[in-house]
Amino acid sequence: MFESLSGRLDGIWKRLRGHGRLTPQDVDEALREVRLALLEADVHFKVAKDFVASVREKAIGDDVLQSLTPAQQVVKIVHDELTALMGGSTSRLALASQPPTVVLLCGLQGAGKTTTAAKLAVYIGKQNRRTLLVAADLARPAAVEQLRLLGEQTGVPVVTPKPGENAVTVAERGVSEGRAKAVDMVVVDTQGRSQIADDLMEELRSVRDRVHPHEVLLVLDAMAGQDAATVATGFQEGLGFDGVVLSRLDGDARGGAALSVRALTGRPIKFVGTGERPEALEEFHPERMASRILGMGDVLSLIERAEAAMDQGQAQEMQRRLLGRGELTLDDFLHQMQALRKMGPLEQVLSMVPGLNAKALRDVKVDESELSHMEAIVRSMTPRERQRPEIIDGSRRRRIAGGSGTAVHEVNQLLRRFEDAKKMIRSATQGGIPRLPGPMGIPHRPSQKRRKKGR
Repeated sequence: MFESLSGRLDGIWKRLRGHGRLTPQDVDEALREVRLALLEADVHFKVAKDFVASVREKAIGDDVLQSLTPAQQVVKIVHDELTALMGGSTSRLALASQPPTVVLLCGLQGAGKTTTAAKLAVYIGKQNRRTLLVAADLARPAAVEQLRLLGEQTGVPVVTPKPGENAVTVAERGVSEGRAKAVDMVVVDTQGRSQIADDLMEELRSVRDRVHPHEVLLVLDAMAGQDAATVATGFQEGLGFDGVVLSRLDGDARGGAALSVRALTGRPIKFVGTGERPEALEEFHPERMASRILGMGDVLSLIERAEAAMDQGQAQEMQRRLLGRGELTLDDFLHQMQALRKMGPLEQVLSMVPGLNAKALRDVKVDESELSHMEAIVRSMTPRERQRPEIIDGSRRRRIAGGSGTAVHEVNQLLRRFEDAKKMIRSATQGGIPRLPGPMGIPHRPSQKRRKKGR
């Protein structure tokens, strides 16, 4: 996400740092490039213009230009202004004082409302709260069946329409059932259209006025660029909403919607969809997103993902053994691979690491299928071999390769990575910097571009 914008901004900051002392002309030149980068990223032209004007006002001053690190000061100002542009602080769901909290989802057809409804239920479920989904999209033939199947996959009950019911009566009955079943949240999925229409808005207003939602969330496709901002403005005028869910943000290399919506509608982004998995919905944190756009990483989100992926009991036991004897087994390796895969697509995880900017990530193509091969190799070992890998001789390696459907050289490669990880652990514990090991050699392959250069 934001790959093209991050890459452009990174180049601008490098040139700016090359000046040493800055003049107002240097700053103006850099900000002209920033404005072009924002426009290329599909940021609304008025938002880009106002953003650059706000940055310039703060950057052209003696306290910045006469400082020892003027370029860094300018980058900090841009970071703060990006954070403010996207809302300043995290905006969370407004919960009802008396459950259930009723959430009404709206948006155009294809924006991802139905999948977002299921993702929202999974998100609430992680907080030990129960959700009821309501299929009130009666315009799209497969919408009801899609939500029903998603409910089955995620273990969330779904209220479906009865013969003769319209969207308003389905939504009203769903909220009533939610109260009767004492759930914490009722999420109502509604119909969309390929474009904003009067009859669509009339139906949505009827549903809203009947169920009295605590939150109306507009689901926008992040990949729609400036069209997303236009849709948001239309829904704000025709229905009104409390917050935005940006779907498919993981596939958006530009980021224009994320940077424009708040400024144009005054409504915050509350959630972002970061993948197809049911759990791929995250709270939107403006400051963290600004850091990612500027190539500063997102350590807090990375830690949260790691904590959610790792079994705390296993992590504590692993830490006790590592700090006590610097001991590492292939079972530990297996647990780490499983936790790493739960954290989401590896390229997405890498984008949160400080210092890995978009340009650097373009040079690395993460091969996630190799993780499956590595896991199969470890699972093909006996318990004794996992505890004492030094006993794995040639014949055992051939057996393990055959059992895992891999080649002997892949088994050898895994064992070498394991030995490197053990050396790292010993070095860290002996040096007085005890820590859990990171992923033991994330598998990757050079990008196509780099392969051609190597030929």
